[in-house]
Amino acid sequence: MNADTAARAASPATTPSPVSPMLVRLANERATGALLRDHGTLYLSEGRVVHAESPVAPGIDTLLTTGGRLPHEGWQRAVDEAGARGEVGRFLVDSGGIGGGELEICHLGALYDAAFFALAPGSGPTRFRYGVAHWIGPVRPVPAAAVERETLRRRELLDQVWPYPAVDTSPVVPRAPAPGQSVTHRQRALLELADGVRTPAGIAWALGRPAFHTLLEVRRLAAAGLVGTPPDPPRDARPVLPGWITEVSDSDIGLLRRLRDALEASL
Repeated sequence: MNADTAARAASPATTPSPVSPMLVRLANERATGALLRDHGTLYLSEGRVVHAESPVAPGIDTLLTTGGRLPHEGWQRAVDEAGARGEVGRFLVDSGGIGGGELEICHLGALYDAAFFALAPGSGPTRFRYGVAHWIGPVRPVPAAAVERETLRRRELLDQVWPYPAVDTSPVVPRAPAPGQSVTHRQRALLELADGVRTPAGIAWALGRPAFHTLLEVRRLAAAGLVGTPPDPPRDARPVLPGWITEVSDSDIGLLRRLRDALEASL
């Protein structure tokens, strides 16, 4: 065993940094409340994630009603009658509006979808409000570690399909398929809404589909050449000069003038 191999064997294995160190800490503390970030909010109960929201991702109400599984009136009735006491989910099941298993599946889909965007890297402050609960009430708590793992998995999956993140936030511009090129039914529905104005998030809201799944489909279409890939933003090619070059003092200016005068006198 050489020295490099021995050093690697002796050093502890590196572990990936958490998506949100604060989420890890709150999970360890078994905290209850709302974790507010740039792109969304995670609701915790005794350290487990019970709900998530993001302005990018359609909520569980949109997923249920736009997809036709639940009438808008049924959802609104549940919110009106059970929202104040935080039992909307239970009301939907008890009133026969939706089965318990179906609610859990839809809720988990909405939770992971919104959490993916809420845990996206951001520059704003991360805050936690203790004791805050979401009005949907308990459905199926998820360990914070599972939410982090799924978020990382989704990030890696997007890059494996088509490593151009600009596609995710730009208007979706369709391109004509090549001869013999076909699309799936889901892709066709997406392309019908790709008007060069709607972003993937806008299309997800219009279709009542999870935003991440729409992002993934758009990247697949981009990889197949069926939607445009925006160019990378131009980089400033001008070299950045060190500060000591741009900071010229009066004595430096005087020296430059004397050099100029000496050069002129020798000509």
